[in-house]
Amino acid sequence: QVQLVESGGGLVQAGGSLRLSCAASGSIFSITSMGWYRQAPGKQRELVAVITTGANINYADSVKGRFTISRDNAKNTAYLQMNSLKPEDTALYYCNARVTAFPAVTGNYWGQGTQVTVSS
Repeated sequence: QVQLVESGGGLVQAGGSLRLSCAASGSIFSITSMGWYRQAPGKQRELVAVITTGANINYADSVKGRFTISRDNAKNTAYLQMNSLKPEDTALYYCNARVTAFPAVTGNYWGQGTQVTVSS
């Protein structure tokens, strides 16, 4: 069993910053990738940023230059530093990880989500 626990969401004014964390735990053999998705009310869930074990990174165009994803492989933890936040960044942010768990089962796992609200 694998669990992802997010933290760091909250309410911030436009132009402010927040840092999200996602810690993976459980019977983990390896983690191929960790990423962040978000879902605003009435909208589909969308990719924000993803980082692979080899440090390949992809960002949504809407967050390039403002958000930075990073990962601590030793701690099985991913981070999302969000700067210059805009009201349109308001959403429920979910952590996702592609994990190979013992004995050898690979799957996608999701956290419970953390709310980010940006006021204008």
